[in-house]
Amino acid sequence: MAVRFAWPSLKSVLHVDSIFAATSAGAPAGASALAAGGAGTPPPFTVARIFTEWELDSWLALGLVVAAGLYLYGVHRLRLRGDRWPVARTVFFLGPGLGGIAAVTLSGLGAYDTTLLSVHMVQHMVLSMVAPIFLALGAPVTLALRTLPVGPRKRLLAVVHSRVARIYTFPLVAFAIFVANPFVLYFTDLYRFTLEHAWAHELVHAHFIATGCVFFWPLLGLDPLPGRWPYPGRALLMLLSVPFHTVLGLTIMQSTTLFGGDWYPSLGLTWSDPWDDQVVAGGVLWAGGEFVSVTMLAVLVVQWIKQSEREARRLDRELDRQEARERAAAAAAGAAEPA
Repeated sequence: MAVRFAWPSLKSVLHVDSIFAATSAGAPAGASALAAGGAGTPPPFTVARIFTEWELDSWLALGLVVAAGLYLYGVHRLRLRGDRWPVARTVFFLGPGLGGIAAVTLSGLGAYDTTLLSVHMVQHMVLSMVAPIFLALGAPVTLALRTLPVGPRKRLLAVVHSRVARIYTFPLVAFAIFVANPFVLYFTDLYRFTLEHAWAHELVHAHFIATGCVFFWPLLGLDPLPGRWPYPGRALLMLLSVPFHTVLGLTIMQSTTLFGGDWYPSLGLTWSDPWDDQVVAGGVLWAGGEFVSVTMLAVLVVQWIKQSEREARRLDRELDRQEARERAAAAAAGAAEPA
């Protein structure tokens, strides 16, 4: 099923028209066959395009619907047996989590993600930094452990505590993957390859989500994970991620070569200059990365404070119980002395 308003999908127009024109001209399949003002040239990108270019016929849309349905079913199961599940977790998981992924892949942003590098960078930020954070705060693994039968629950625990999970969720390994991923993508021919092949472009979206989850789940997530660092170590790692986005964003802004080679110039857009758009893309990555990193650092500090308060209350309760036991023992000893 597809929801399209006013015109067909821009991505399908670009891919189909470019392949047809390139094939007929004897050139490689790609956007180089599009001429300015031609039938395959998309209209100028505006805010209105975001709301009028929705597509719901992709595998990602199906996956999002299934994930939302399973999560809501788990919450429903808990309520049926009288257990409480925080509303905030459900809102985080379905709203900025799954909803954030849908907003940048199924809307007009997704329709222009191979047309404008700046739009692709917005996707990059949401898929790798924003959505994974809120998916982690939704604690889906905890929800599954509380609702699954004994057999599936044991298998899920085996996966969570497996050797592979321990390696990929180890903070230093996750940090290295998170940092290296954009450099490998944008500073090699891999990015051009993803522009020319729709399946590779979709795979990059999934890779962004997975990379973000691997990095943020051990730092901010509420699910039980093996080998989780104490809060000071997590805060330090989050702080180290801030300059990384600055370096990457400034590098893109100051680059003397266009990302994707001649892909963007060959689109023949009369309403956008590829060089100016690349500067905007670098600015999005720079400013957006710093904002998200600093905000998440603040969230981590708040979690740290709350955890310290819970630990202090636990110690107070333990001291109260110990004093009660000592008073009871003293009272018993005092009552036994006359006898």
